[in-house]
Amino acid sequence: MNPYLPHTEQEIEEMLSVIGVESLEDLFADIPGSVKLQRQLDLAPGMCEFEVSMRLRALADKNAARAVSFLGCGSYDHLIPSTVKHLISRSEFYTAYTPYQAEISQGFLQAIFEYQTMICELTGLEASNASLYDGHTAACEAAVIALNSVRRSDTILYSETLHPFTKQVLATYFQGTSVQLVEIAQKNGEPSLTDLREKLTPRVAGVIVQSPNFFGCLEDYTDLVEAVQANKSLLIISSNPISLGLLKSQGEWGADLAVGDTQPCGLPATFGGPSVGYIGAKRELLRKMPGRIVGQSLDRDQRRAFLLTLQAREQHIKRERATSNICSNQALAALATTVYLATLGPQGLKQVALLNARKAGYLYRRLVGELSLKPLYSKPFFNEFSLRLPGKAAGTVLERMEEEGIFAGLELARFYPERREYRDVITVAVTEKRTRAELDRYVDTMKGILQ
Repeated sequence: MNPYLPHTEQEIEEMLSVIGVESLEDLFADIPGSVKLQRQLDLAPGMCEFEVSMRLRALADKNAARAVSFLGCGSYDHLIPSTVKHLISRSEFYTAYTPYQAEISQGFLQAIFEYQTMICELTGLEASNASLYDGHTAACEAAVIALNSVRRSDTILYSETLHPFTKQVLATYFQGTSVQLVEIAQKNGEPSLTDLREKLTPRVAGVIVQSPNFFGCLEDYTDLVEAVQANKSLLIISSNPISLGLLKSQGEWGADLAVGDTQPCGLPATFGGPSVGYIGAKRELLRKMPGRIVGQSLDRDQRRAFLLTLQAREQHIKRERATSNICSNQALAALATTVYLATLGPQGLKQVALLNARKAGYLYRRLVGELSLKPLYSKPFFNEFSLRLPGKAAGTVLERMEEEGIFAGLELARFYPERREYRDVITVAVTEKRTRAELDRYVDTMKGILQ
């Protein structure tokens, strides 16, 4: 665009005169000359609006937007009802940041209240908050709740099958503190109960596990729950929210805290965000929840009203008493999740979950049966699975598939560069968006590359 300043030269001179300087450059006199750029920026000449539009369109055309996606590992290509974009694009929602003058934002507060209610229904737990940054930070916040709830504790156990990014964020979050992060070894794609029992001590505040886990496997927590509860530690389970339309919820497993990411529910993958971290908790942990909680009450005319309640943020109470320094809720993205879940309803969500499971099962059976690919772990899965490519480097095969217009999955070694045994493993995700023709084309294309 052509350079544009909203002020005339005369207005600029008047403002400079009032504050007692002669030029705009004088405003930066305190900055040492050694750190200033002593030349004009090397920018291309300005363009008119039409030229800018054409330039942006040319750049956008470089994106491989038409490739069929089987990417997963935390970010998925799901169908998004048109109601989601339509409602979140309304100006009263789209321009809102977060409700500081809460009671005058009744519409947004109601939307967040509905979001919290749906998270409670999904997870089978009694309390939720007004959303967190993403699933990884949600796991950290749940760990803080556990540490604040178990006396004389300083240790968090987490499964080896947890998403690697969650492990990284946990390490960053607790860096420089006395909190100990200890990994539970996995056996055949789920946490080793033997290793867990060896590491459970009175100092363990919580145990973080994930199902479906990073490799796609579904984990059975029957014995694990008993071991954690016997130790008087809190159990934290991370789950894909779409899977909860079909599978046992965290509350049904006996978890104290449920966490995860709502990206599959109405949010596009884009380039990795924005997303929403959800958290659900038992009622007795309500006052230890981070961020904001929206509640409902009655106004002086006995009408239903919404309000922020139990705000244990450091902006509202003494820092040393705050449960978290979370500053923002992902209000607009949480609204998208709310609209998505309200559009589908319980039966619709179950149907979507069934489609994910059945289509993933169909592709898995063809790849294993016809191409003789070997599963990394022989475990039940939801909509994602990991397979070995015989005699082939995963990266090479994925590149060939991409040339044919298919994002065929993710190279597992990308997340575990130190693990040579994962060099030939890919993780494939299948959603309700994939058609029978696309699944068959995946198999046929992969067959041609591997032969």
